[in-house]
Amino acid sequence: MDYNKIFEAAIKNLQTEGRYRTFANLQRVRGQFPYAIYKDEKKNEKKIAIWCSNDYLGMGQNEKIIKETKKALKKMGAGAGGTRNISGTNSPLVKLENSLANLHQKQKALIFTSGYISNQASIATIAKLLDAKTDNGCIIFSDEKNHASMIAGIKNSEVKKHIFKHNDIEDLEELLKQYDKTQAKLICFESVYSMDGDIAPIKEIIALAKKYNALTYIDEVHGVGLYGENGAGICQTLNVMDQVDIIEGTLAKAFGIMGGYISANKIIIDAVRSYAPDFIFTTALPPSLCAGALASVEHLKTSQVERQNLQIQVEKTKSALLEIGLPILKTKTHIIPLMVGDSKKCKLASEILLEKYDIYIQAINYPTVNKGEERLRITASPFHNDEMIEKLKNALNDVWQILELPYNE
Repeated sequence: MDYNKIFEAAIKNLQTEGRYRTFANLQRVRGQFPYAIYKDEKKNEKKIAIWCSNDYLGMGQNEKIIKETKKALKKMGAGAGGTRNISGTNSPLVKLENSLANLHQKQKALIFTSGYISNQASIATIAKLLDAKTDNGCIIFSDEKNHASMIAGIKNSEVKKHIFKHNDIEDLEELLKQYDKTQAKLICFESVYSMDGDIAPIKEIIALAKKYNALTYIDEVHGVGLYGENGAGICQTLNVMDQVDIIEGTLAKAFGIMGGYISANKIIIDAVRSYAPDFIFTTALPPSLCAGALASVEHLKTSQVERQNLQIQVEKTKSALLEIGLPILKTKTHIIPLMVGDSKKCKLASEILLEKYDIYIQAINYPTVNKGEERLRITASPFHNDEMIEKLKNALNDVWQILELPYNE
């Protein structure tokens, strides 16, 4: 058997469909966010503007965060030293967990190496424990547009599941009412959905959870740092943090560093800490990253400047693109999906923007989104000024004409 031919055929299939992914060689430059240096295959370099970063507030370039990261690095060294059980627990990590618990007004928080792992490990562990420790097992109810990390956790749990239509309260209730109130249930959903930029009906889901005796697990990765008086997310904006059982978040987006976490009551956190293999057998985050993340979380608990300036520039960007009829989804969040609807043209649009206009926006194709829903996912920041917005508008208008893409009527 020629094993390589199998892999070559798989890659060829992606290339034929226009879904083959390439990585842009980018070098972030301290103090120049959202600009970066792009190096092409011939090693030519040029300065470009990034319009698709998840570092939504530019906190990865914040001098206060850099200072605390360097300080911990010099004091404690580069590595964590092991898993949390084997010498990996460090002082900045413990302080960060306490800060995150305080942010979400929960008893405890638990940090993982990424948001993906925090979802995968937590959902699988919680559901497995509920399934094993209850007489009639556990049922998971999952929004159809949940992130891949949540889907992985649900699959790994191996418990019975139902997928409810996206943000559809009636469909969710129809599924919930099939089961006795005494049966263990876990409802998994997100606050802000990263590809469409829409918001879940959180209050209504909480009401159903109470009615049918279900636990709630919400992914706030695209909400933390950005929404709420202290940056605790959409749940804080709605004043319902105390009514959601498990709140999951990330340190890698608005907080600008790396890592994921869950916050909940101390019993749930202790159970996940004690049973999740993804947590038990993974090296802890190093002290320097924890110190930087702690500085970022604490800063955004009190500073409103970054959030306010973000919303101002996001609204300016949306208005500029709507002004020329570009087909963006109208959202109430910071995410601006610009619909293309064709995988090959979506990839071409990204390439033209980079090569001709020095603008980087990665193409979003299947399986991240459904086929026919390909898009450019635009994220403005407080540092994308009015001149950059105007340049983006003109560049996208040119690309739309070059590729003969449809405008809004």
